[in-house]
Amino acid sequence: MREPTFLILTALTAGPRHGYGIIQEVTALSAQRVTLLPGTLYTALDRLTAQGLVEPDREEVVDGRLRRYYRLAPAGLAALRAETDRLRQLATAAETRLRALRPRTA
Repeated sequence: MREPTFLILTALTAGPRHGYGIIQEVTALSAQRVTLLPGTLYTALDRLTAQGLVEPDREEVVDGRLRRYYRLAPAGLAALRAETDRLRQLATAAETRLRALRPRTA
């Protein structure tokens, strides 16, 4: 799973969000390393919806503009959990090897 997808799914764990809310949450989660552009986000949301990982939640009009909300689908939650486990295993393996490189003190 690519990092932006992981971050989008993670952003939706707190509940339904509209596009700009997802962009803000992804930026915060990544400590400003990942900034999604609207076109990139909506392309990803369309793909994630087609894959059954994300679902449209509702629409509302705010200041004359349509705001569409998305929520994490059960399959998206399962995929996020699986990816989190996979990343944790990789990080543990890396930490184990890095510890072996540390100089031993007497």
